[in-house]
Formats: sequence, structure tokens, C-alpha cells
Amino acid sequence: MNRSASTLLVTGGAGFIGTNFIRHTLVQMSECRIVNLDALTYAGNAANLDDVARDAPERYRFVHGDINDSDLLQRLLHEESPAAVIHFAAESHVDRSIAGPLAFVETNVTGTARLLMACRAYWEQMGRPAAFRFLHVSTDEVYGSLGPEDYFSETTPYDPSSPYSASKAAADHLVRAWHRTYDFPAMVTNCSNNYGPYQFPEKLIPLMILNILEEKPLPVYGDGANVRDWLYVVDHCEALATVLERGVPGQTYNIGGGAERRNIDVVEQLCALLDQRLGRSGDGCSRRLIRFVTDRPGHDRRYAIDAGKIQRELGWRPRYRFETALAETVDWYLANGPWIDFIRSGDYRRWMETQYGPDGTRGPATPTKEHAHR
Repeated sequence: MNRSASTLLVTGGAGFIGTNFIRHTLVQMSECRIVNLDALTYAGNAANLDDVARDAPERYRFVHGDINDSDLLQRLLHEESPAAVIHFAAESHVDRSIAGPLAFVETNVTGTARLLMACRAYWEQMGRPAAFRFLHVSTDEVYGSLGPEDYFSETTPYDPSSPYSASKAAADHLVRAWHRTYDFPAMVTNCSNNYGPYQFPEKLIPLMILNILEEKPLPVYGDGANVRDWLYVVDHCEALATVLERGVPGQTYNIGGGAERRNIDVVEQLCALLDQRLGRSGDGCSRRLIRFVTDRPGHDRRYAIDAGKIQRELGWRPRYRFETALAETVDWYLANGPWIDFIRSGDYRRWMETQYGPDGTRGPATPTKEHAHR
């Protein structure tokens, strides 16, 4: 099947990675049409794709809805007849999962189960088309914490440390069970830490960028020596497109950036990049803002991905060097101050209430400020 001429159903497409995936896919697949189903919880921002909705309505539809709404899922699948479902929808912040774990279970576990049930029923009713795919986008956090030398592979035993990672681990197991039990054509990807445009400001890199701009303290957990493998979101989108096109049902693919960095090193590099751009030096250097704070519970020491399988079997590897992509990310945030203000003020929530109804149609209101990257 030629996926460039297909409809794709994306869940959670108003979030950070989903937004980038939709933008990337609409450019790379010239005839592809995307339906974006998103519940618009706090980190979901339909304005991220408002220019797409306005300029290419024949190729993009937004639907405000929850993956726990089985009736909506059934109706949407039969209205749109998607050739694939790409499942991003999830509660995704570790600190929030510690404070309120039930929301993570409801969305990440129960929601994934309901989505799998609806998609399997649709697939069966369509005669089990061989080309249909269900791609579940997950995280390396399901594997737990690594020692100084090891790498996560697709056969690493699961050992989640937080309610967030435990809920994602449960969702991964459900997806695999649907394949093994029902021969449902599902695949799982587990990615390392993403960064890039449109990331919600609670995450490490955008939070540090914004705090540096405002000369606020830069909180670093513990001793700052926790290690993460950083993956530029554009590389991640290209990997997902590759899995969607050439991945084998029932398989899991780890996606990593090959860029292990300690958290403190990332923060110091951001300080240097922004000082260079803002003309700060000497006693005014941004490193003076770094504050080491009490470590959070269940904070895994190191994540590192072995992405050899996707490289060998599907031919994907990251294109961007960490230093280059981090500088591009800094420049994107510097160039998109109105987007930042729109998020931090909470105006994006009020704007969405006036713009989108439950069926995804545009409302009568017009935004009062420039809110999205053009």
C-alpha cells in the first residue's frame, strides 16, 4: 500500500512529539491526510497546528476527544477508514505521575486498552487488511535504570521506577498481547529523551531555556549526574515514519539519539548557547543561576538506548548531532516568544475553548495574538 495516499489516525497529536510528527508527515507524504484525536489535557495545544488546520483543511482534521470514549473511537474509525493508527496519547510527566498516579493509569493503561479494542474491531470488520498498522509510541523509561556500561535493547527486562513508566510499561504489554492473542498488526517503539520545537515548558530543556531568558534559578535534581540519551524530535519522527513503512507487526524497535549527556552538562551547554546569543559574560553568565535541588523519588540514574535493531533491519539512524540540534532548539524558542507567552499565560487553553468544538470544527472566534510558529 502507498501510505502517501492514506489517512492516518494520530492520537495525542496536539502534544509535543505528535505535533512534530504531524508537521513532518504532511511535508514528507504529499498526499497523506491526518486525523488528530486529542483530549487537550494541560500539555495539549491545538494551536500548535492551527496554521495547518487553516491552510490545508483537506489534509488535516482535528477532533477533540478522549481515547477512553469507545463510542467516539468506533465512529471515528468508520468515518475515516485510516490505514494506520499512531498512538501518542499519554500522560507523560514523571513528577505529575508521582503527585497524581490515577490519571496516568486511566489514560495510559485503560485508554490504550480501549483504543486497542476499537482498532481491532475496526480491523476485523474491514476484513483484516494486511497493510493496516497500529504503532504504539512508548519510552525507554519502562526499562528502569542502567549501570554505567549497559544499554537498553529490545530484550531488556522491564523495571519501571515511577507511576508514569509503570503505566507505559503496562500499555506496551497490552499492545504486544493484542498482537499475540489476536494477530493484530501492532508494533511498539521505545524512544529516549526527546527535545526540540513545541515542547511544553515543564521539561528540562525548554524549562532551562526560559529560566535563563528570565534569569530565574535553574533547578537541577540531585548532583546533576543523571544521564539521558537525547533524541532530536525530528530524528524521532523520521524513525517513526520508517517503522510505519517498513516495520514488522509484533516487533519492538528502540529509537535513540546516540547522545548520552549528564543533566548538568546539558544545562551548562544551554547556558553557554544563550549567553552567546544574549551577550552575557563574566559575572553575568547564566551558570550562576544553577541550583542543585533535592532529588525526586524514583529518579533513574542513567538511560541509554541500543538502536542497533532499527539501524540493521530498517535502515534508520539519527541525522542530527546533539550540539547542532540543541542550538537549533534554542534558536526556535528565541524566535517564538509569542508561542511561549501563549503557553505560560494559559491563554492557549482559553483560545482552544473558543476555536474547537467536539467535532473538531473551527469556532467563530479569532485569536487575539500570534500564537503559533509560522
